[in-house]
Amino acid sequence: MLTPLYIVPARGGSKGIPRKNIKPLGGRPLISYAIDAARCAGADDRHIILSTDDDEIADTARCLGLDVPYRRPAELATDTAGSRELIIDAMDWADRHGISYDCVVLLQPTSPFRTADDIRAALALYRPEVDMVVSVTEAASNPYYNCFETDAEGFLHVSKGDGLYTRRQDAPHAYEYNGAVYVIRPESIRRMPLGAFPRRVPLVMPRDRSLDLDTPFDWLVAEAMIANHSSHQPL
Repeated sequence: MLTPLYIVPARGGSKGIPRKNIKPLGGRPLISYAIDAARCAGADDRHIILSTDDDEIADTARCLGLDVPYRRPAELATDTAGSRELIIDAMDWADRHGISYDCVVLLQPTSPFRTADDIRAALALYRPEVDMVVSVTEAASNPYYNCFETDAEGFLHVSKGDGLYTRRQDAPHAYEYNGAVYVIRPESIRRMPLGAFPRRVPLVMPRDRSLDLDTPFDWLVAEAMIANHSSHQPL
């Protein structure tokens, strides 16, 4: 059985949606969705690392019952800091504190509709010979059908293929990362960036659970989805 190390990245300097990681969504701080999903997937709190540089975010996690002994270094909390560096720093901290694990599960707080079942499904797809299992959803635009580029003369042409598909459903499937679940081989991320992984396995999630909160409009959509779901619950 796998022993994952869960990392929830939640820096304090979010700009698209200020203070989004602790902003209430459906009456709950956003980070609670990721923490609860990890717990429901089987994680014990010792294997959940909240990676934050921010006292208020750490205090919010403590109010949710999660201890926050790790603190993200300031140089890894800037707009330009990459996911690889913060993951390796959290792994190094876990190694120094005797926390054993055989894979890393990255859960971004901005995917509140990811479920424990999604995490379990991703873990079921993981095996040591792959670099990463990553959640995806069907791309909104398909490069064989309705994604276009300009040529040297400025004319549009389809991004891939000959442009002869007349129905989207006939074109090859295209997927995009939805940011919900990453199951990562520790040895792979120490060797190379996530984008260089040659062996990536997709976990396909439906679009209604693939909302990634990046803008105020995304937040409004999420609130509406939660309100609509609540209104259809039995009394």
